[in-house]
Order: sequence, then C-alpha cells, then structure tokens
Amino acid sequence: MKIIIHGGFFSESDQSHEIKTAKQNSLKEIAKKAYEYLQNHSAFDTVAYAVCLLEDDPLYNAGIGSQIQSDGIIRMSAAIMNGETQKLSGVINIQDVKNPIFVAKDLIREDDRVLGGQGAKNYASAHGFDHFSTEIPQRRKEYEAKLSNGGKGTVGCVAIDKEGKLAVATSTGGKGFEIPGRISDSATVAGNYANSYCAVSCTGVGEDIVSNATAAKIVTRVTDGMNLQTAFNKTFEELKTIDGFAGAIAIDKEGNIFHQDSYPTMVFASFDGENFEVFS
Repeated sequence: MKIIIHGGFFSESDQSHEIKTAKQNSLKEIAKKAYEYLQNHSAFDTVAYAVCLLEDDPLYNAGIGSQIQSDGIIRMSAAIMNGETQKLSGVINIQDVKNPIFVAKDLIREDDRVLGGQGAKNYASAHGFDHFSTEIPQRRKEYEAKLSNGGKGTVGCVAIDKEGKLAVATSTGGKGFEIPGRISDSATVAGNYANSYCAVSCTGVGEDIVSNATAAKIVTRVTDGMNLQTAFNKTFEELKTIDGFAGAIAIDKEGNIFHQDSYPTMVFASFDGENFEVFS
C-alpha cells in the first residue's frame, strides 16, 4: 500500500518561505491521513478522499482555493479513474460545489460519466451536493488586482491498495483569468489515467499536458513493458519539443513510485507507511 499526492507547482519567486513550509507540512499530513484511510478502503475510494482533503485546503488551486476566471466566476474540473475497471468519470467547469472530486466519483456509476458546465451542476444538485461558494477573499483580491499564480495549480493522488489495485484522482480550480469555457487537462486521459499496470496524475499547463497526452503516454508505455522511470523520461523528453510545463506523479503495479517535472518545482508528498518523501 502506497500513496503519492501533488499540489501543483511551487515557485520560489512568487511564494514565501512560510507558504513553502505550510505546503510541506500540509502535504505530509494529507499523505499520512490518506495512507491511514487506505488501510480499510480501496485505492479508488482513497484517491477521492485524499483529493477531497486537498480541495479543502486553500493553499492549493482546487476546491476552496480555486482561481477566478476572466468573467469573475470560479469553474472547477475533476476526474477519477479506477485502474481495475478502467472507467474514468469527471466534471468539467462545474460551479458552486465544495468538492468536485466527489461529484466526479458519483458519476462512475452512470452511463454518461463526464459532464460539463450546467449539466454537471444540475447532476450535483440532483444527487445531494449542496450549493457552496468556493471563493475565498485572497482569490478575489488576486482577481481584482489582476494577479495570478501562473496557472500551474492542480491537485492529485495516486494509490495502490493491499490487493494491488491502482486508482488516480485529479482536481483543479483552473489557471486563473482564462476564457470562460476553457477545458483543462484534469478531466481528460492526458492529465489523469490509470489501468492495472500504472496510474498517473498530472499538473501544470493543461494545454501542454493535452498536447503531449502525458498521463496516457506514461501508462501505455508501462503497460507495454517499459519501466516507470524510462516511461517518464521518454514522455518528458517529448514534452520538451513543445517547451511544455508539466509535472506528474505515478505508481506502477509493483508499487514503484515516481515523479518528475519539466520545470521546478512540483509540490508533492509520498508515504508507504514508514517513509515520507516531501518536495524540498
């Protein structure tokens, strides 16, 4: 049983030492809680739980930390994928729900498993998800001052459970100040993908991740026999040809954990029950 989570990118130029320390402590605590949850739950249930904790922390650009788009509205996207069944479900540009990842998870039982915009919100309302504004004063200040964090914030989790089953979940509050209707990578197989061999969650610039099909490429290469590190290295070499900005976390069926970013620094933490690894 192992867990790895990410919380987007950290930049020394626009974040204080205090925020860096806060993110290190937060990621370590969430990884620990998620690992404890994994003891009695499946990887599929656990990745949703971990991402929910990340959505509830305003340090990250997801859930209540989400960025405001150019028209002053917050729209969020999230997806989850079960490596055993290879079913993916997600929401795109959903508004006014506290935890988009739980709406995405609920959709796994439906025939129509990826919903967008008002349709996603209608589904959430019909299935007991309360109306909830995710805007916080800090994000409104950034919006009014036309500031942003560079559009590199997304959260995600990959887990392998005691039965060796893999799952992945990813959630984002967008890049901030984008054109309304813009689609991120998070609810696509480019940013969030799993099968019985490997599971990958991405963060970074969504357009670059989609152009490179990052998560799906890594998983496919591992499925075809490449080891995890080689699959990452090849995929990130291809990302360089478009000067792509991305980071990814993964676990393979053997329980190997790997992470990589194209530019410094993706914030992440992993835990295997004994040892933590946290970004520095």
